Amino acid sequence: MYARQSGQMGAIMKQKNNSKTGMARLLELAATKKPLMLGSVVLSSLASIASFIPYIAIYLMVREILSVWPRVDSLDAAASLRYGGMAFGGVVLNILFYFGALSCSHLAAFGTLYELKVNFATHLAKVPLGFHILVGSGKLRKIMDENIEKIEEFIAHQLPDIVAAFVAPVVMVVILLAVDWRFGLAAMAGVILSFVLQASMYGNEGAKKMMSQYQKSLENMNNASVEYIRGIAVVKAFKQTVYSFRRLHDTIKEYTSMVIPYTLSWENSFSGFTTLINNIYLFILPVGILIGMNTSDYTGFAATMIFYLIFVPAIAGILMKVMYVNSNSIRILNGVEAMDALLAEPVMSQPAIARGVDSYDVEFQNVSFSYDKSKETKALNGVSFIARQGEVTAIVGASGGGKSTVAHLIPRFFDVTDGALLLGGVDVREMNTSYLMEQVSFVFQDVFLFKQSIRDNIRLGNPTASDEQIVEAARAAQCHEFILKLPKGYDTVIGTKGVNLSGGEKQRVAIARAIVKDAPVIVLDEATAFADPENEHLIQKAFEKLMNNKTVVIIAHRLSTIRSANKIVVMDSGKVLEEGTHEELLALRGKYSLMWQTYNETASWTMKGKGGTVNA
Repeated sequence: MYARQSGQMGAIMKQKNNSKTGMARLLELAATKKPLMLGSVVLSSLASIASFIPYIAIYLMVREILSVWPRVDSLDAAASLRYGGMAFGGVVLNILFYFGALSCSHLAAFGTLYELKVNFATHLAKVPLGFHILVGSGKLRKIMDENIEKIEEFIAHQLPDIVAAFVAPVVMVVILLAVDWRFGLAAMAGVILSFVLQASMYGNEGAKKMMSQYQKSLENMNNASVEYIRGIAVVKAFKQTVYSFRRLHDTIKEYTSMVIPYTLSWENSFSGFTTLINNIYLFILPVGILIGMNTSDYTGFAATMIFYLIFVPAIAGILMKVMYVNSNSIRILNGVEAMDALLAEPVMSQPAIARGVDSYDVEFQNVSFSYDKSKETKALNGVSFIARQGEVTAIVGASGGGKSTVAHLIPRFFDVTDGALLLGGVDVREMNTSYLMEQVSFVFQDVFLFKQSIRDNIRLGNPTASDEQIVEAARAAQCHEFILKLPKGYDTVIGTKGVNLSGGEKQRVAIARAIVKDAPVIVLDEATAFADPENEHLIQKAFEKLMNNKTVVIIAHRLSTIRSANKIVVMDSGKVLEEGTHEELLALRGKYSLMWQTYNETASWTMKGKGGTVNA
């Protein structure tokens, strides 16, 4: 049953998001729980109707008292008890019906929330991995933790309130006009003015646009905040404040400059609205005076007048509920739009007939690629080279030259814009993503380790790896010795009880993870960036043993790490300038020769000061 409902929810989330918007889209998301939602709607309607029963009982009781006034001793006790029981019964029914409505809506909400998060996470897993590089984790966290949670809040709380907000005014109007149409029309005039004022506040395009900007500002602040917190050590080390982190500072200023004027713009309209709905009795009094001056039935008039003076203040509560339902709905709808925008991101295309490979040469055939969807700015432009199986191919060049983009394209984090990327002579777009991932191991400069044991972090590369294979991979990555020095060795959980690894240690654990995977293609993007010279040498030696018959692509800034590579590809401004061995490129006296000369000069620089000379 769950599989069927989950599949239905997945289909709803994957359909064209422009087919339904607004409230229709919210109701669609709850469509898999129709019996529960229908029960909640019916019970909420009954609760709303029952909430008016005490007012009717009070009216009947007042009329009963006035009919015998001032001879209160002749009051019909049985009728009084009946009206009192009627009022009490109305309160009890309202509580029971509303409790039942919330129970149904909460059951529907929890099931919907679970399915929404599972399907959202599933969709994120299917989009190109490069999408996660370009979209900040703060935005994804906000949508997953806040926007989807608000959908649960809508189904659990807002939907019953929306039903009540629509049913209550209808019942209210019926009662207002049924008791005395003259008083009813007077009260209706105040109600209509209130609705008009409310519609002008929430229904205009400016309010909707502002709420959309509000959501985007929150997402931008989330992204900037996450990045700032990750870099807090650097900020504190240099005794900087938040102003040193320009992006976070700018997003806060943007949010402030948008929210404060918007909030102040409500000052007059909201004050007028609250004043109006809390003083609708002022519409009743003039009508009451006119009726009282021309009536002969003072008892009936007094009973009616008292009823309206008691009943009319309740209108404020009804209209305030409508207003808050409106406000919350707009906020939730904007969150749904943000979620739908991500769900509209195309998933990684899969071939109708998947192909496999027997060899593992990596070939770039006139590849062009742009991170910009407009394709105006190209990160790669006509790149062609082959990384042979059993060889080490190094990619070098200045920052921004396209080296990391090459690394991201090999495991198909992105699809090429033009040209083709082949693995073993087969276009990577003709392989299933899961199959391609099995063929490629990669270690990037930015290493992420989970808050799990060292053993589990290494085993992520190969869930079936034995403890012996994990230790062997750790030895090869030169991290076995420091792991044994941790409180619980390989079972030490990273991040607990002050256990934190240095940048170089994290790098080596990540390398061990790639080694234990034992994939035929290995991509290393600055994989030894944090290693000291001694460990860098040991890691290079370990890779020489473990890379036998594998295709190895290394992205490096330190030229000493790739001097012995079988092929060095020199890139600049997204293009291949030169390729060859270290000796061949030096003989060309081109870009690489200049880079090598500069590297050697900077490797032996000295600082001169009052205390003497310090060698690098």
